[in-house]
Amino acid sequence: MTLAMVKRGKDTPSDEHLRLAFRWGIVPANDEEDPPAELKTAYDSLTTEDRPVVDILNTDVFEDVLYRLSYKLDGISVAGDTYKRRRRALNTALEHAVVVGVLPENPLQRVRRRHVGSNEVVDRRVLVNATQARQLLAAVSYIGSWNRCRGRRLVAFYAVLYYGGLRPAEAVGLRWSDCHLPETGWGALTLRETRPVSGKQWTDSGERHDRRGLKARAATTDRPVPIPPVLVAILQSHLKAFGTAKEGRVFGNERGGVVGSSTYWRVWEEARIYALPPERVASPLAGRPYDLRHACITRWLNAGVPIAEVARRVGNSPEVIHRRYHGCIDGHEEAANAKISKSLEDGGDTA
Repeated sequence: MTLAMVKRGKDTPSDEHLRLAFRWGIVPANDEEDPPAELKTAYDSLTTEDRPVVDILNTDVFEDVLYRLSYKLDGISVAGDTYKRRRRALNTALEHAVVVGVLPENPLQRVRRRHVGSNEVVDRRVLVNATQARQLLAAVSYIGSWNRCRGRRLVAFYAVLYYGGLRPAEAVGLRWSDCHLPETGWGALTLRETRPVSGKQWTDSGERHDRRGLKARAATTDRPVPIPPVLVAILQSHLKAFGTAKEGRVFGNERGGVVGSSTYWRVWEEARIYALPPERVASPLAGRPYDLRHACITRWLNAGVPIAEVARRVGNSPEVIHRRYHGCIDGHEEAANAKISKSLEDGGDTA
């Protein structure tokens, strides 16, 4: 949207260069630095030709802002959730401008929200069955040299995604003290934080992995997740073999540090080559570690676990679960047809 708030002239750099300069300029660590030579012209344009906020009340400028909400630089329409996220961010900025007296009103409030579909529906092609999941976990253990244990350290990491429905960032932040791992029966994980990758320049601590509360929850709340005996056994074996990492985390790299997203992505990509036949490697099947969570949620739904209980365990709302996974639940059409047929028979309708 910043691109719509730059005055244009014949020497104005391309949108691509303006975007790169903007991304460089908003990094806090670059506050006292000069822009790179290849971005200087675009950066100067952003900082000297930017419009005052009040210009957004100009019809032409505002229409350009609305266009930027809906389209990418190449002119292709953005996904529905991307549009919603952009609009929310713009609305927050404009409401703040009204509060501090820069704008007399929020012009976005006069514009009807664009109707957009969601691209969040899970693709059935990414879902693994139980046999494929076991084969993938076995293949992970063979990745990397045996003495460095690169793959073996991550078998349990992927297992908590597949058997417990955790998000990768939740698994990264899991601590031993949050695990109840009995000798027999079901155990439990109590999730308290996520460790998403933000980059050193964006975190207050200067670490690559930020510390945040659970998604869609207050920072001080937790989420208990029951885990089946098979996952309890996998975690017990992992802790016996590798112990805990720094800060008591269950998963760590070879130095005890936080497991990086690039690490668990690379290992997963290699494991797919070992575990899947060639035609499946090129397919979307389990293309991302996150797809193990999708497979877990789908398995619970197909087992008949109520949507509200699935939502509680995985940290989503029932509405999100229903919207994202409705196409992955087997047998519902047949069950619905049977109920309709029975109602027709009971009602004596012979037409």
